[in-house]
Amino acid sequence: MTAPVRFPRFFVTSPSPCPYLPGKTERKVFTELKGPHAEHLHDALSRIGFRRSQTVAYRPSCVDCRACISVRVAADDFKPSTSQRKALRRNDDLIVTECRPWATPEQFELLQKYLTSRHPGGGMAAMDEVDFADMVEHTSVSSFVIEYREQDAEGRPGKLVAACLTDRQGDGLSMIYSFYDPDCEGRSGLGNFVILDHIRRAAEAGLPYVYLGYWVEGSPRMQYKVRYRPLELLGPDGWSRLSDDEQTALVEAISKPGCKPGCGVDGGSKDGAPADQQQYKLA
Repeated sequence: MTAPVRFPRFFVTSPSPCPYLPGKTERKVFTELKGPHAEHLHDALSRIGFRRSQTVAYRPSCVDCRACISVRVAADDFKPSTSQRKALRRNDDLIVTECRPWATPEQFELLQKYLTSRHPGGGMAAMDEVDFADMVEHTSVSSFVIEYREQDAEGRPGKLVAACLTDRQGDGLSMIYSFYDPDCEGRSGLGNFVILDHIRRAAEAGLPYVYLGYWVEGSPRMQYKVRYRPLELLGPDGWSRLSDDEQTALVEAISKPGCKPGCGVDGGSKDGAPADQQQYKLA
């Protein structure tokens, strides 16, 4: 006899300053991912805009703002731009390995270098090795770390230059958090390449989507996501695909002179940054 599936209990975090838009306040609704049905619950919630942080699934639930929009790339129909094709060629010599979700000192060192350069003062800047291990290893779903390494003189895996904590869902890959060496000599576009590699992996595995988290119009740190075509957005009526003209207009808007990537607020971090788990503690 099959045991009944208990409907998950949802909770709401206390309001806190929004990391994406200045002057705004964020609030999240969340539930725990635990028990024998955690995988199925995670799959269902991800399709309605939830993200994972360790054993918690959450999504924005702000009182007066709906700026955070879940986005995903349609892997089978993906059309790389000229710059994306260049990024693929420049970095295709990297050795890519899918590893079990087990944190290593090498990964943590790379993360610290990335955060210091790209997100100084952000919410993850104070993360220590224990916090990093919790982020990677505390999972109740199908997760793995994809490592990107340069080849040594014998063609074997050498220096770690990028990594991504990734979930495998029923309909795609969800990029939880990626980081890379921002000062890797002789290379550029590593962050771009990691996303492109996930799109390629999803298509090869017969998975239709790569989930990129939230896109926030008006937050410079989020605008890179509109460069991946075709992009689908989650709205009140479900998922819809941007038309080519709509996406072209968004790309042109962020390509204008003076429109440079940057933090929307002091110490802001990129989307997908595993949030402070304390906000999900139940009294």
